[in-house]
Amino acid sequence: MPELPEVEALKDFLTEHLVGHEIVRVLPVAISVLKTYDPPLAAVEGQAVTGVRRHGKFLDLETADGLHLVTHLARAGWLHWKDRLPDGPPRPGKGPLALRVALETGEGFDLTEAGTQKRLAVYLVRDPGEVPGVARLGPDPLAADFDEERFAALLSGERRQLKGALRDQSLIAGVGNAYSDEILHAARMSPFKLAASLTPEETHLLYEALRSTLTEAVERSRGVAAGRLKAEKRSGLRVHGRTGEPCPVCGDTVREVSFSDSSLQYCPTCQTGGKPLADRRMSRLLK
Repeated sequence: MPELPEVEALKDFLTEHLVGHEIVRVLPVAISVLKTYDPPLAAVEGQAVTGVRRHGKFLDLETADGLHLVTHLARAGWLHWKDRLPDGPPRPGKGPLALRVALETGEGFDLTEAGTQKRLAVYLVRDPGEVPGVARLGPDPLAADFDEERFAALLSGERRQLKGALRDQSLIAGVGNAYSDEILHAARMSPFKLAASLTPEETHLLYEALRSTLTEAVERSRGVAAGRLKAEKRSGLRVHGRTGEPCPVCGDTVREVSFSDSSLQYCPTCQTGGKPLADRRMSRLLK
């Protein structure tokens, strides 16, 4: 799933390629992709793009008349830039193409979604706050006003495990499965540690890991073309998606805990005192 760093890079890429250009056509291909109907998609046709913003994991294209084309790429969605779009309208079918946006220059982009779980979502709204997922977002962890005191206040009284708390978009916007693993590895903390149990020193360490991990990932992604962002993300991950490989910090074997629809990766030596975590469905935290 694209998370804050990749969506931030896509925002920068689209700012460079879209702002000042006119949208001549928006073509939904998958029935499931469009989540709003008023105003209709045709309302942005003929409008210039005036800005691109990010809200958590949401991309927001603003047009000259104040409309916002907001996209959430979900788990298996992606944006593919085309220097020259194919001639003729795309054919609806069983392929991954979900929506196409064409510019007056002949350039544009396709939104695609792999797999059978169609969760990619596109909204056309007058205010991004009309999108339910945007409205419930917590603070952005890279915002200038997101200081350690604010972070500590968010975690105070939070009875969930750190892994779940970091991924909660209503608590902190933009962190998903991959970067929560990376943040916890950098902070040397178990994913099952309770958020409310953190000492002030641990809160400081987690805050620093949160900011540095995301900042470094954004910097790695900056200037990378949209088509190469997935590979760039994978290359920068230390533990996520690296089950069975040696930890780059201590050399221990990266281990995994599986759930029904996802998994987490961690280093026992760095994060759990050398003890492997049992399956979450069978055991509580091994501190």
